[in-house]
Amino acid sequence: MLFHDLYHSLEKARWSMADDVPWDDFDASLLTEEQALTIKYNAITEWAALPATEMFLRDNRDDSDFSAFMSIWFYEEQKHALVLMEYLRRFRPDLCPTEKELHAIRFEFDPAPKLETLMLHFCGEVRLTQWYRRAAEWHTEPVIKKIYDFLSRDEARHGGAYLKYMKRALETYGKAAAQAFAKIGVLMASSARTQKALHPTNLHVNKELYPQDTIQSRLPEPAWLEHWLDTQIKFDKPCEDRVVGGILRNLSSLFEQSFETVQDLNRFRKSLATA
Repeated sequence: MLFHDLYHSLEKARWSMADDVPWDDFDASLLTEEQALTIKYNAITEWAALPATEMFLRDNRDDSDFSAFMSIWFYEEQKHALVLMEYLRRFRPDLCPTEKELHAIRFEFDPAPKLETLMLHFCGEVRLTQWYRRAAEWHTEPVIKKIYDFLSRDEARHGGAYLKYMKRALETYGKAAAQAFAKIGVLMASSARTQKALHPTNLHVNKELYPQDTIQSRLPEPAWLEHWLDTQIKFDKPCEDRVVGGILRNLSSLFEQSFETVQDLNRFRKSLATA
């Protein structure tokens, strides 16, 4: 069982919203209006851990170990939403998300193959780690810079936890798991082929609600994410290369192969299909 060790390792790394966030260092002169608004939208986006957890528990009823891990992941992701909202509550209460805005992103996701979903969320954590690093660099107000640093580190640890479950899945399901992980890995690392951010909150998950079936589509300003990435934090090609590199390095280790490029991974994916 992985839950026991993951619980203790994540518990040791846990930061306190009361004791570790330097609230007294807040400098209103260093927080711009556009920066404050992005904090609101990220707070709402983080709240999406609620429907995601409901999905994970539904689709992994046969896996009590992973379902137990969801208790940690859900707690820490909701804490991300809460600390961003606490920042706004203290310093920009006019921008704090309403309960209606938060509830708007709680909707049912269609059932999906659990191995592909696991890989999708692993890639999402790798990507979010880098997004939040850039957010910390872009912001000028010291308290929110520290908060985004905490969030980035948490997302990196979550990615590591998902990777452990991926390793276990390879031992349990063999080729089926390898095919699922390689397929989603190629998709999530092929950023040059798509015009939108490749992250679970920006993917369609409910056919009946289409096109209002992504988390981002249900935010007060659905187009904010692309603007945040392209214009504000400037998540450019070198930044994207770090995401792709992180996915390829971890899959190289997982499969005991060497993937220097997405093309290498795609060739491996095709070899699994023909083996």
